[in-house]
Amino acid sequence: MLMRTDPFRELDRLAAQLASPSTGTWSRPSAMPMDAYRAGDELVVMFDLPGVAPDAIEVDVERNVLTVRAERRPTVHADDVEMQIAERPLGVYSRQLFLGENLDTDQIHAEYEAGVLSLRIPVAEQAKPRKIEVKAGSAGEDRKEINA
Repeated sequence: MLMRTDPFRELDRLAAQLASPSTGTWSRPSAMPMDAYRAGDELVVMFDLPGVAPDAIEVDVERNVLTVRAERRPTVHADDVEMQIAERPLGVYSRQLFLGENLDTDQIHAEYEAGVLSLRIPVAEQAKPRKIEVKAGSAGEDRKEINA
């Protein structure tokens, strides 16, 4: 079955593709959209990676630089399949974040569900707010009155 398309819509799509190509390469990866927020004692970072297989996602941390790389590969079809429209972007995506010293990069937890990669990065223990006990000193007892 042949699908009909609007030729003007196709021209708009092609113009947008030429203006900002969505196909990233390993040397020039495309950016991936993300959200980041603090929830309690952890930083949560979420990346949109629809259609990416979990084994095509890499998460690395080196010297407080978090790097997320992913590759959306073409879908393999049977030999008798004839593509009619192929608009879904393929290629390599990458994003780097510079993490503060107050985060515990040894305890990062990563989860991938429904096309969203979620990273949870706990705040380091030494960076968490804590109360300091103030003790009453005996300095007042050691003072002597001076007459001028």
